[in-house]
Amino acid sequence: MHHMDDQKYDIIVIGGGPSGMMAAGRAGEVGAKVLILEKNNRLGKKLSITGGRRCNITNAEFDNDIFIENFKDAKPFLELPLSKFSVRNTFDFFEGRGLPLMVEARKRAFPQSEKAEDVCKVLIDYIEESGNVNVKLNAEVVSLVMEDKKLVGVTTTSGTFHADKIILATGGLAAPDTGSTGEGLSMLSSIGHTVKDPDPSLVPLKSPTKWVHDLTGTTVDNVTLKFVQNDEVMHEVRGRILFTHFGISGPTVINAARIAKDLLKGGPISASIDLYPDRTFKMLDGMVRAILDRNQKKLLKGIMKELVQSKLGDTVIGLMEPGVGELKVSSVSKAQRHTLVRILKDLNFPITDTKGFAYSIVADGGVIPEEVDFESMTSKLFPNLYLIGDTININRPSGGFSLQLCWMSGWIAGTHAASRNM
Repeated sequence: MHHMDDQKYDIIVIGGGPSGMMAAGRAGEVGAKVLILEKNNRLGKKLSITGGRRCNITNAEFDNDIFIENFKDAKPFLELPLSKFSVRNTFDFFEGRGLPLMVEARKRAFPQSEKAEDVCKVLIDYIEESGNVNVKLNAEVVSLVMEDKKLVGVTTTSGTFHADKIILATGGLAAPDTGSTGEGLSMLSSIGHTVKDPDPSLVPLKSPTKWVHDLTGTTVDNVTLKFVQNDEVMHEVRGRILFTHFGISGPTVINAARIAKDLLKGGPISASIDLYPDRTFKMLDGMVRAILDRNQKKLLKGIMKELVQSKLGDTVIGLMEPGVGELKVSSVSKAQRHTLVRILKDLNFPITDTKGFAYSIVADGGVIPEEVDFESMTSKLFPNLYLIGDTININRPSGGFSLQLCWMSGWIAGTHAASRNM
């Protein structure tokens, strides 16, 4: 018995970001019946904030051979797809839909309106114009549905949907605060694709602080990172941070590294990590007090695991006054408790340099390109599965290259998936 929600579509697009919207709009234009599943409450959430909300829409290098030189390892894969949808096609697509573009330093192209929101609007209009595309928001994909080793549909938090073809456009790991957490990548590895983890060493920030180095390998999720200069917060990002033997790294840090680099020109900066960004000082103090009240007989160092993950407990204790970890919880003073809460809200350390900025490569990890047929953007393991945008591991510089790959792969996948001759 099929429940009401389970209609049959020609194509399901998972993810309503740039590549997903392009693919769905194109497939609808060619005449397929399409369903977009988006886990946020709107399409293009991350796109609307890219490039400082201005949206670096592509890199205006119209010679494909020169354009391709920007991709170290992926060059051989990109020649064919670029010949089908090039930077010139991107310009024609957006300008032909009433969004004039302008070109700035390093050939970065932006909408003349300087509003990322306008880029989103063009794509949403494209999706709506054919009347063939249904959009389902707040629908998070839980798993891919397999029958007899064949991919037949998608299970989401709001029902199961079936389709002949599935286009996966869930993005990489680059912006966890906008929902880009790599769940698509774990689904792909669960069905047999080789997924490469992001390379954390590409553009991290260096710090001389010993306790930072001692935390090597520790990750903190959903925290905020602030850059502070002359006692003023200059920039704030949220997401996952990885501690390394030279400082901090991970997608959140890599995305903010350029700003840190600019700030450093004006003098020293420090990083401040808030491990509890959703709680005010007062709320966190209440929470800590409750934990202390429950554990009166234990040592302070023994209850740290209730507040932070293992290694970090030692770090926090180490930042307090000497010997405090050996105190019985019952004898921790109010001042000591406040110090503890302050450290949890402000783990700070100097940033002295950005590492490896020669390339400023954006690398999000993803399916290895050897497992993708770039003529159609199909998976080599499942002919009815399309992999587009940041789901593929392609190292590239910043400056519009990521979005060009999204428009290109989305258009090719949408065109191929909607054509009947398969």
